[in-house]
Amino acid sequence: MKKRLISIALLLVILLSLSVSFVSAQTYLFEVDKTVANVYVNWDGTVLIEYWFTFTNDPSASPIDYVDVGMPNDSYSLSGITADVDGSPVSVGYSSYVDGIEVALGSKAIRPGESGIVHVRIPNISNMLYVADVDDYASFNFMPNYFGSEYVKGNTDLTVTLYLPAGMEPDQPIYFKPNKWPGSEEPEAGYDDEGRVYYRWSSSEANSHTQYIFGASFPQEFVPEDALQKPPSALASLLNNENLICICFNIAFFGLFGFIIFASIRGQKKRKLKYLPPKIAIEGHGIKRGLTAVEAAILLEQPVDKVVTMILFSTIKKGAATVITQDPLEIEVADPLPEKLHTYEKEFLAAFEGEKNKRRKALQDMMVNLIKSVTKKIKGFSRKETVAYYKDIMERAWKHVEAAETPEVRMEKFDDYMGWTMLDKDFDERTERTFGSGPLYVPMWWGRYDPVFRSATSRPAASTGKAFSGGRTSTGTGRAVQVPNLPGSNFAASVVNGTQAFAAGAIGNLTGFTSGITNKTNPVPKSSSSYSSGSSGGRSCACACACAGCACACAGGGR
Repeated sequence: MKKRLISIALLLVILLSLSVSFVSAQTYLFEVDKTVANVYVNWDGTVLIEYWFTFTNDPSASPIDYVDVGMPNDSYSLSGITADVDGSPVSVGYSSYVDGIEVALGSKAIRPGESGIVHVRIPNISNMLYVADVDDYASFNFMPNYFGSEYVKGNTDLTVTLYLPAGMEPDQPIYFKPNKWPGSEEPEAGYDDEGRVYYRWSSSEANSHTQYIFGASFPQEFVPEDALQKPPSALASLLNNENLICICFNIAFFGLFGFIIFASIRGQKKRKLKYLPPKIAIEGHGIKRGLTAVEAAILLEQPVDKVVTMILFSTIKKGAATVITQDPLEIEVADPLPEKLHTYEKEFLAAFEGEKNKRRKALQDMMVNLIKSVTKKIKGFSRKETVAYYKDIMERAWKHVEAAETPEVRMEKFDDYMGWTMLDKDFDERTERTFGSGPLYVPMWWGRYDPVFRSATSRPAASTGKAFSGGRTSTGTGRAVQVPNLPGSNFAASVVNGTQAFAAGAIGNLTGFTSGITNKTNPVPKSSSSYSSGSSGGRSCACACACAGCACACAGGGR
């Protein structure tokens, strides 16, 4: 009897939840009377997408105050995007509902029962063109922005036009028959006034919630070779198929419910320390060279406290900062700053020049910017090959240090490669093993890091590289080093414990600090049925597409 009562109670809770979601969803309802989507493939391989959406808000609905526009990928700059409502400019930001942007209508919000035209222009999107199956041809697919079916009603007069690079003969380009299209598969074709071939599909029987796919192919000679991506493998396409995801979800939900709860709890704990977003995406080719040791640490997802400590060391070595106290950490920023500091180093220093109560937030913002910068830099490259490349650099750096025959040369090598050796997950143990016995020569910048050592000497090393007064120097590799009475074990402990002390003094709780970063760089995915008060519509469905002879670049929209 008790089991039956529990079952009935659970059923009532589920039904109540569904009814609440249904009522909430019905609050947001609109029609998209007309949509015009223009896609321009530029001569440099970038793509411009331009939309015009004509909305009519339902009389019983909330105002349309935001419009989410899904993006084909993340290879674009927010600063170049513009939007307006009926000709009046409005602001654009990153969307928290879809992989794309949000247009904030503000005072131009479309009121219940009223209509308005939202215009969005997105220039310079890269990584949308792919190597086709046909030799020496490039290709691309495009899925226009779409909305959740529970929030949009009625038909949409939809027009999609693909503009190809100028200079082609009429028989050179190829169009693909559109997927799920209610109109004619044969497009209108011609030249525009700039000599570009275009293909245009129009239908008044379309809607704004179906995922239509359009595409074209053209000779590679009309765009740079490095603008082309290789198509996804069959396995990647399968894994990116929405139907497969839904099937797997249903099986997991009904068959492995208990396991999912267990895995979810464990996954949330791990996720808080994962700041790079996981993606099932097309694996690029080749190694991304030229990353700094700090940027490589981001790629290898080193703990945040280690990454920030690496930045501390790099600013000290460059003469941009001096540690005043280690616990709590306080630094003095050089004025003027040295030249050629990286952006993340400048932001790090600015965080310590600002108010103490805002320092933690400033350091989190620095990390968010750094992660986004690295993510953009490795776009189109093989992450697996790039990770292996920088791990090899790390290992070779240690070999240079460990192979040194004298303490003096060993320290000079460690000074040269310190950033790269810190990428080692066994950095602490390896440092203690390398410098744990006997006296050593410390680098010239050490006095700017260790206030105790600095006070034991007459003055810190000058930026010219001269040794501290009272100590003798060596120029075995052209750089002076100090010979203090400092055992190697003390130096190793100072380096190793510096990371922990820094975390405690400037970062605080590591998990909480990292969570503030992951909330922006690797947010927990939201359910497609989620509802947010004050929003003006529904999230987009997942972007999923595949085709023969090309790789797919899709867009999906929400609210």
